[in-house]
Order: sequence, then structure tokens, then C-alpha cells
Amino acid sequence: QVQLVESGGGSVQAGDSLRLSCVASARTFNMYAMGWFRQAPGKEREFVAAINRSGVKTDYADSVKGRFTISRDNNKSTVYLQMNSLKPEETAVYYCAARDRLYTGSEVFTRSWDYDYWGQGTQVTVSS
Repeated sequence: QVQLVESGGGSVQAGDSLRLSCVASARTFNMYAMGWFRQAPGKEREFVAAINRSGVKTDYADSVKGRFTISRDNNKSTVYLQMNSLKPEETAVYYCAARDRLYTGSEVFTRSWDYDYWGQGTQVTVSS
């Protein structure tokens, strides 16, 4: 069982930046593909960003490309989401997810059902 704990959320103004962190309680963190998702009130959870286990390969939702950056530090069992130029419509609870099912290692995953573990989420509120 892997526990994921997100932090770094908060209330900011449009155009501001935030850096989310997700710490995993896994000794084999470097084997997990990781992802970030978000869910706004009344909406379905949506993909934001993903990273493979080595950190070499990443993928992003079109809406965040060029503004958000996902990264990981396997020595710290932590994945990050740097969010720049935030918009009010990006107000949501942001979730970290981990996949430990067998995969090649070079893949990234963009669908929620591809992941096995989820954090409790961290609230991001962007005001105009």
C-alpha cells in the first residue's frame, strides 16, 4: 500500500504561480509512474500532467502545456507540479496519483483508471 500526501495548494491571484508537492511512502518510488489530476466542483476529475518513473518522459493536458511542469525527485520520493500563470478556471482540488502495475517504464498515463493510488488532494483557488 502506498500513501500519497499532497501539499502546496492555496489561494492565489490570476497569473500567480504555485508549486505542488506529493510525497509517497514507498521505498520503490522510482518504479512508479506518477500523475496529477484535478477536480473542480460539479465536474469530473481531469488529467493535468504525468511523468514516467525515470522522469525523462512527461505529458500534459493541452490546457496547461507551456505553463505547468511536472518533475520528480526519486531520492525524496516526491513528485512536483509547478504551475505558472494560473487562471481562475483552474480552481480545483489537485490530486496526485501513482501506478505500480507492470508497465515498460517508459510510458506515461493520462487516464485516472491507469493509476492505483491517490492522495487526499490539495485545494488550489485562483481568483480574478
